[in-house]
Amino acid sequence: MKTKLSISILLMFVMMQTKAQQFISKAVIEYEVKQSIKKTLGGGNWAEMMKDNISTFKTSYCKLNFANNKSIYKFDRWDESTKLPDWFKKDDEGTVWYLDHNTNRMSMQKNIFGSDFFIEDSIPNIEWRLSNENRIIAGYNCRKAIGKIMDSVYVFVFYTDEITIPGGPCSISGLPGTILGMTIPRMYTSWIATKVDIDKADEKLIVPVNAKKTYTKAAFNTMLKERTKDWFSDDDPDSQKWIEQFRWRAGL
Repeated sequence: MKTKLSISILLMFVMMQTKAQQFISKAVIEYEVKQSIKKTLGGGNWAEMMKDNISTFKTSYCKLNFANNKSIYKFDRWDESTKLPDWFKKDDEGTVWYLDHNTNRMSMQKNIFGSDFFIEDSIPNIEWRLSNENRIIAGYNCRKAIGKIMDSVYVFVFYTDEITIPGGPCSISGLPGTILGMTIPRMYTSWIATKVDIDKADEKLIVPVNAKKTYTKAAFNTMLKERTKDWFSDDDPDSQKWIEQFRWRAGL
């Protein structure tokens, strides 16, 4: 009897250890994305005209579908509390990120005021500094890391090594695990994983964004600066702030 009990306990321990050592390489992660619209717009004349027609926060839900070390991240739906003009929503609804971590390549579709632009390039290389701070997000133990993008914009994330793909929202990647929480203070935006569905990954949907005309990321940024150079005035700090926010968001 004691022998049988010992064997049962041993088997239970082995099963628990095996389960604990399982790593997720295929799943769908849902993120709640929240942006402070009124802080983004600033206090200029245009912002004053818009303030009665917009919510304080723009809240949406996006999904990261991944398998075989490839992923696609895109808009899913709006939160019911979000009140925005339809034209203000198109940038979010029409933007798609595809990343192939096997080849270190990405392809993106960016919707800029109703027009689609396509970018093909290598996945951005972000230098990360790891922290000892930890947090539980969507049931996973996550570790904090700090990175810098676009030369001067700091990104604060929490990632888990229990999910193996080195990605997360948008094109932010390069950690030994998946980003489940992210904040970019200068963009007044946060991303937080609300659930991880390990049975819902659809590999047929994880395909590159294809187009006849594509830009490299550098060429896209140059084109964007050229097209928006007359959108602000040196005498209007709020317009400068808004266009800076716009370019950062387009460059994510």
